[in-house]
Amino acid sequence: MISEVGPDRVAGAFLGPLRTAALVAVLTGAAASVAFTLVAGHRNPSHFLMVLFVIWVLSPFMALVFATFISKSWSVLARGALYGVMLFLSLASLAIYGCVALGPPRAKTAFVFVVVPPLSFLLTIVAVSTAALISRRWLWPGGSGGELGFT
Repeated sequence: MISEVGPDRVAGAFLGPLRTAALVAVLTGAAASVAFTLVAGHRNPSHFLMVLFVIWVLSPFMALVFATFISKSWSVLARGALYGVMLFLSLASLAIYGCVALGPPRAKTAFVFVVVPPLSFLLTIVAVSTAALISRRWLWPGGSGGELGFT
């Protein structure tokens, strides 16, 4: 008897390691982003303000981790987009925050730490929503989600 390997099984085999890599990247990116935030603000006398900055910088990473837990019922394409965004944002945040924190002193360092989190949210929402809409168009009318076709 020949067993068929369907697209869902192939996607699941690919998404499992991608999900693991994305979660590791997000946790690493979150920890490093907090470290860069503390390095960049080490001269700030207000501990309360530093705590607020840390929470603000962590918020996109926390949202991404939360999204992985609720994404189990999402389409393969939407989950793949989520994991891709997780990898991208982790690397981009490390690069941006690292350049600001470890680079030459600047007058307006806080601006980057204020702007990057909402841009991260925006990118996540656009990418995952677009992938979800595209995957819905591929479904046959009345299909269960496993069949691909254009309607």
